[in-house]
Amino acid sequence: MKIERAIISGGGTGGHIFPAVAIADEIKRRNPDVKILFVGAEGKMEMEKVPAAGYEIKGLQIVGFQRKLSLSNFLLPFKIIKSLMKARSIVKEFKPQIAIGVGGYASGPTLKAATMLKIPSVIQEQNSFPGKTNKILSKSVAKICVAYDGLDRFFPKEKIVFTGNPTRKDMIETQGKEAEGYNFYEFDPNKKTILIIGGSLGARTLNESVVNKLDELKSAEVQVLWQCGKLYNKKLKEELKNTNLGNVKMVQFIHRMDLAYAIADVVISRAGAISVSELCLVQKPTILVPSPNVAEDHQTKNAMALVKNDAAILVKDVEAKETLIPRALELLKDEFESQKLITQISTMGKSNATYDIVNVLESIIS
Repeated sequence: MKIERAIISGGGTGGHIFPAVAIADEIKRRNPDVKILFVGAEGKMEMEKVPAAGYEIKGLQIVGFQRKLSLSNFLLPFKIIKSLMKARSIVKEFKPQIAIGVGGYASGPTLKAATMLKIPSVIQEQNSFPGKTNKILSKSVAKICVAYDGLDRFFPKEKIVFTGNPTRKDMIETQGKEAEGYNFYEFDPNKKTILIIGGSLGARTLNESVVNKLDELKSAEVQVLWQCGKLYNKKLKEELKNTNLGNVKMVQFIHRMDLAYAIADVVISRAGAISVSELCLVQKPTILVPSPNVAEDHQTKNAMALVKNDAAILVKDVEAKETLIPRALELLKDEFESQKLITQISTMGKSNATYDIVNVLESIIS
């Protein structure tokens, strides 16, 4: 059955927004005349990124619970009630056949409103450890699309469909791009390359690790492509303005991630759900440094799903400044360990996730 009207809700970070847009794109590819409405949180990233991707979005005045004492925590119940009322109004007016929640502040009230109005709904759970909102919603949604095994500890087993996470195809298609990558980044194809990607907000520890061991990196026969993130770029440029970085190339943002992945011999990354899913498909020796600043320590749990299968190496955030770069240099030299990591991580990727998720949506409305 064709999907004619769909609501997709969630956001807050790229890790939520990208899967949402990928799902929307696949729905539209199959149903060119479909009407898709996004629902996000006012003031969050999705309010800019979703329209840039060509979709309409409406915002809810919803925020998360602050860990420290804050006035916004006292206002939270009122904002939740207001958001539920507005979400209900949006759903009633738009009349979707199906609602999809991808996580983030807006996802909770939107899917709650949809299920109350008897709209078939689906959760796309990206992490190996779900948040409280999705655990609550799981009781009333039709299906839950997951990317990790073992989530029947949290969700009704009969509702779980193992699809994997949507990944950016243009980012992970690296085959045959090595020569183009070395040329694009002006790197030497005869030297080993370390790729460091910390995201935008989560790059602080990785940046400190590089700066702390910069001399070690410069003296090694390697080259480094280092994404420092928008938040830290200006400060680092000032800090390092009189320093010869040598074989270390620092950039604010990597625009051609496919070429960066293509030339990488070792990848150092945070352990966001979408990043981990991409790395499983890129199939490079990987060191994960989970960010401790995320709800319910999601990133450590995501990383451990790989580490327990010998598919990645874990370096704790508190230890990274001293041990991360030495561990990466050690891995570059160890061909046996590198090949083992490649072999194991290659078994964990799901390349057809977006396609499979939309199949689930179609099966529900049928």
